[in-house]
Amino acid sequence: GVGKTTLIQKAIEVLQSSGLPVDGFYTQEVRQEGRRIGFDVVTLSGAQGPLSRVGSQPLPGKPECRVGQYVVNLDSFEQLALPVLRNAGSSCGPKHRVCIIDEIGKMELFSQPFIQAVRQTLSTPGVIVVGTIPVPKGKPLALVEEIRKRRDVKVFNVTRENRNSLLPDIVAVVQSSRT
Repeated sequence: GVGKTTLIQKAIEVLQSSGLPVDGFYTQEVRQEGRRIGFDVVTLSGAQGPLSRVGSQPLPGKPECRVGQYVVNLDSFEQLALPVLRNAGSSCGPKHRVCIIDEIGKMELFSQPFIQAVRQTLSTPGVIVVGTIPVPKGKPLALVEEIRKRRDVKVFNVTRENRNSLLPDIVAVVQSSRT
């Protein structure tokens, strides 16, 4: 709720306009009558589908993945996010490209294939990942801590106070990673 996704969307615009190939996805709040009822996954190619909804039921035969009041739709999430990550991790295409992953959090981490795809993407030469991770609170999330500790990762702590001034710093880090 501090503006991470808005900041990511601005970074996407700037990076694309600088000529860098950018792919990936972001999560978007879904509101009904002014109340947040869930989140959607939106790919940069325009595909969109549910990530979670308040109080919805899991699909029959599927385990219930719940974060607070939200039930996670793993099938929808994986159908949208995994192809984007696999494409970013493939060796074809331009030498340097950016992969947006918003977000790597509790809901997304119910998916083991997503965890594997994130690790693969982070390890692919020429792929620069711009992602969002939650601030640690409570029990640590293994993949989030793994990412936070990587030597090739630069973490920006986004707050309401600094969210409007971080964009140039993020863009500079991405562009300096190309060399």
